[in-house]
Amino acid sequence: MTKYVIIGGVAGGATAAARLRRLDEKAEIIMFERGQNISYANCGLPYYIGGTITEREKLLVQTPESFRARLNVDVRVLQEVTTINREAQTVEVLNHQTKESYTESYDKLVVSPGAEPVKPPITGINDEAIFTLRNVHDTDRIKSFCDTQKPKRAVVIGAGFIGLEMAENLHQLGMNVTIVEMASQVMAPLDYEMAAEVHQHLKTKQVEFYLKDGVNAFTRKGDSLTVQLQSGREIETEMVILSIGVRPETKLIRETGLELAENGGIKVNEYLQTNDPNIYALGDAIAFPHPITGNEVNTYLAGPANKQGRIVADNLVLGNTRKYKGAIATAIAKVFDLTVASTGLSAKALKREGLEYTSNIIHGSSHAGYYPGALPYTLKILFHPKTGKLYGAQMIGYKGIDKRIDLIATVLLNNGSIYDLQDIEHAYAPPYSSAKDPVNQAGYVAENIITGRMKNINWVDVSKLHAPQICLLDVRTPAEHALGHIEGSLNVEVDQLRNRLNKIPRDKKIIVYCGVGIRGYFACRILMQNGFSEVYNLSGGYKTYEHTMCKQSNEDIFESSYIAKDDHIYRGKPIESPSLMNLIKTIEVDACGLQCPGPVLKLKTEIDKLKRGERLQQKASDPGFMKDVQSWCNMTGNKLIELESKEGIITAVIEKGEGKLPSNQSTNSAPAQLAQNKTMVVFSDDMDRALASLVIANGAASMGKEVTLFFTFWGLNIIKKTNKPQVEKDFMGKMFGKMMPGNAGKLKLSKMNMMGMGSLMMKKRMLSKKVDSIEDMLNTALDNGIRMIACQMSMDVMGVNAEELLDRVEIGGVATYLEEAEKSNLNLFI
Repeated sequence: MTKYVIIGGVAGGATAAARLRRLDEKAEIIMFERGQNISYANCGLPYYIGGTITEREKLLVQTPESFRARLNVDVRVLQEVTTINREAQTVEVLNHQTKESYTESYDKLVVSPGAEPVKPPITGINDEAIFTLRNVHDTDRIKSFCDTQKPKRAVVIGAGFIGLEMAENLHQLGMNVTIVEMASQVMAPLDYEMAAEVHQHLKTKQVEFYLKDGVNAFTRKGDSLTVQLQSGREIETEMVILSIGVRPETKLIRETGLELAENGGIKVNEYLQTNDPNIYALGDAIAFPHPITGNEVNTYLAGPANKQGRIVADNLVLGNTRKYKGAIATAIAKVFDLTVASTGLSAKALKREGLEYTSNIIHGSSHAGYYPGALPYTLKILFHPKTGKLYGAQMIGYKGIDKRIDLIATVLLNNGSIYDLQDIEHAYAPPYSSAKDPVNQAGYVAENIITGRMKNINWVDVSKLHAPQICLLDVRTPAEHALGHIEGSLNVEVDQLRNRLNKIPRDKKIIVYCGVGIRGYFACRILMQNGFSEVYNLSGGYKTYEHTMCKQSNEDIFESSYIAKDDHIYRGKPIESPSLMNLIKTIEVDACGLQCPGPVLKLKTEIDKLKRGERLQQKASDPGFMKDVQSWCNMTGNKLIELESKEGIITAVIEKGEGKLPSNQSTNSAPAQLAQNKTMVVFSDDMDRALASLVIANGAASMGKEVTLFFTFWGLNIIKKTNKPQVEKDFMGKMFGKMMPGNAGKLKLSKMNMMGMGSLMMKKRMLSKKVDSIEDMLNTALDNGIRMIACQMSMDVMGVNAEELLDRVEIGGVATYLEEAEKSNLNLFI
C-alpha cells in the first residue's frame, strides 16, 4: 500500500487527493492544510464581500468532513508542514491547535504551497484597517470590518484582476472607492490601448483612480487612515485593500534543497516531478516553460492548478505517463459592466522576448446588429507578420467575451495561426452571434495585413509621426468629424472618395481612419488601387485612438462628496426634484445596436421633432455615445440632464433648447452673458516670464475663474517632465532637444542670466521669500484645475514628444485655444 502525503489543499492539492483516491482505493492519503479550509472558491471571495454571493457556505466546495466521508482521505487542517527530510522521506508537522510537533513518513510527496500576497515594508502597513485577500480567513476579516465599521471610503492598492474585482464590490457596498496603481495602466496582461477602454469605463462608474503613483506610507489619524502617495498626494480613507500582486510561497521548498527557477518557482519536469523523484509539485508555486516562449513562468490561475492535480495523480499511480503542456494564462474578469479577457502574450511581453509580431484591433457587436440587445466589443490579436502564427489575444465587451477568448485560447494552445481562426465553425443564430463571428473576422483582417492588401498602423506610431510627413485622412461623415477627430485631419467621406482623389496628396504617407476600421479598409483599397502606394489604416480606428489619447486617470473626484443624515454618500447637489422631472414631457428612443455615428444621428432626428423644454431619453450601446452626447449638446445648445452607463447601456436624457446661433448672428431675446474665463499663450521659456504666467494663472484660479494656458514653441520647455522617458527622435528633434532647456528647473532668465548665475540667484531669493518654485507652481496650477494645452504644431516643429510632457497636459491645436479664448475676457501673450 503506497502512502501519499500532500502539502496544501484548494485547487491543486485537493484535486490531486481526489484523483488519487479514484485511481487507488487502497492507498493511504494524508493532506495537510495549515488553514481551516481545504477546498473553497477562491475566485468567488470578492463577490461574497460585496454581497453578490449571499451565503458563505456556498464558497466552501468541500469541508474536511465531507472530503473524509466521500474520499476516505485523512485531512488534517490547522496543521503546517515545517520541514521536509528528503533522505528519511519524512515531514515535520506543527499542529497549530495543540502547538505540538510530530513526524509523518511518506512514499511519495506532493507539494502545493500556493502563492502569497506581496506586502512591501511600507510605514504603517500593519494597520488593522489594511487587508490582503488570499483565503476564507481574510475574507471573513474584511466582511466583518465592512459589516461592523460600515466604512464610506476605501482605497485599493493595485489594479490587477483581484484589485478591480474588490474595487467593484466595495463600490457595490456604497463606498467611495479609490484605486492606486504604480503602472501607467490597470490590468497588466492587457496592452495599453485595451486597458484605456477599461479606464474610461471606470470613470463612468465614479471610481477614483491614480495611475503612475505608488504608496509612501500609511498614517493613522483617529478613525481615519491617510494614504500618502509618492506624488505627494494624501488620500483619507477608512480601509485599504492591498492587491499589489503575489509571489510563489517557496520558503519550505528552498530550505528542503529542491531546485528553484530564476523566477522563484519550483522547477519541475514535464511530468510535474521535481529534481527529487519522490516529490511532485503543482499550483501557483511551480515554474514551467511557457508554450510559446519556452521561458519558465509562474501561472497564478485555478484552471491550470486543477489540471496539474489530475496529471500528478495519474503519474503517481500509473507511472510518468501524462505530460503537462504548460499554460498560456487565459484569464477573464468582470469589471463593473465590462468583461475583460486575455490569453497568450501581450505586445509588451512579445517585445520583451524579442519576438517579431504585428497586431490588429477590431470592433463590432456581440451578435447580429438587427437583433435587439447587441452590445459592442473590442478584440485585439497578435500574430507573426509573415507566417500568421498566433501569439495572443485580448477582448473587452459586455456579452460573449468568454466564448470568444476560449476559442482563441484553444487555437493558441495548439500552436495554431490566424488561418485557424478563419476556419472555426461556430454556432450561429442572430441572438448569439453573426454569420462571421468576431473570431473569424479577426482572422480575415489579419490575413489582409499579412498579404499586403492592407497596411496597418497603430495609435502609438501615428502619435510619433510628424505632420509634414503624413496626410491624416478621416473617411467618416462630416457629422462624425465635427464631434471629434485627430488634429490636422482631412475629412473626405469614404463614399465620396473616388470623386475626390485629387484632394489627396500623392507625395505623403496617407494615414486613413474611420470610426472602427471597416470604412478605413474600404478607403485603403480604393486609394491603393488608384496608384497611392503609402496607405495605412489606423488599427481600431478613431475609437481606439480616442481612448488612448484622452486622459487616463480619474483623480480628485470625491472632493465635493458628502455624507448626508441618511448615511448615504452624495456627490454635488441634485439639479431638480424628481417630481418636476415627471411633469416634463419625455419621449424614449432606442439606439442600441447602432454604431457611431448612428446614435448621434438618431438623436438629432428625434430631438428636431420636439418643442423647446421637452425631453428625450435615448439608450445606446455604443460606448462612444457617452462622450459624443456631451459634445453634441454643447455644440447644439441643448441641455444634458442625465447621463449614466449600466450593463453596457448608456442612457442620456436631453432637454431641447433654443440651439446655438452662429457667431456672426445676434439675438435680442436675451442679453449676452459676459465671458469670465482667462486664457494665455505662453510662448517664452524665460524663467521670469514663466513665473509671471503661473502667478497670474494661479491667482485667477483662486478667484474661481477657469484658466487655460496654451504652450507653444519655446514655452513647451516649461511643461516638460523632470525625468523624461527615452523616446525616438529624428535628427532635428535631437538637435533641438540638446539646445533647449530640459525642464522647468533648467530655465534661464530673460535678462541678467549671467551664465546661469542669475537664475540660481533668483531661485535662492524665491526660497528665502517662501515663493514656490516653478515646478511647485505647475503642480499647484494643475491641482487647481488650470487647463494646460501643448500646441501640436509646435511639438512637431520643435521635436517634442507627448511622453516628455507632464502627465496632465493636454495636446491640441489652435482651434482648441480659440474655443477657450471665445469664452474669455482676458487673453495674454507671454
